[in-house]
Amino acid sequence: MKNPILYRQRLIPKECVLLKDDIILECNEDLILTKWNALKPKKDLHHGYSCYFLKEGFKISKFYRADNSLLYWYCDIVDYTYREDDNALVVTDLLADVIIYPDGFVKVVDIDEMVTCLDSGDISVGQLKTSLTNLDRLLQIIYGNRFGEFTRHIENVEE
Repeated sequence: MKNPILYRQRLIPKECVLLKDDIILECNEDLILTKWNALKPKKDLHHGYSCYFLKEGFKISKFYRADNSLLYWYCDIVDYTYREDDNALVVTDLLADVIIYPDGFVKVVDIDEMVTCLDSGDISVGQLKTSLTNLDRLLQIIYGNRFGEFTRHIENVEE
């Protein structure tokens, strides 16, 4: 896979968005590193970097304010589907997310959305299991003081 076309697929709200303005900085069999500006800039979120860990089932992003100060690290639990015919990578958000604030506080969010999607049939039991397994692995990495092994890809680009 060489510099695929990236899509973000969400279950809530249901959408699949072409990330046409994301700039791929690195791409190999293990990860894709991108630089981006917020699709819909918010009061705080302006731009950032994302590292898609293709074998791990999560994406780690560093969110910045417009003044380049760190807002927080945002970790999405995801699934990847690669379409060889058009060199596209569809990244499906499996709902559970982890936010790590600059002071080190860790917050897990959107677990309730998993139940909502399971009830509506928008997520399969298999996807739910994958999401929970990958969330647990990510939390073990964070609590085991190994998060830097993953954030170094972004940190090295910024130097």
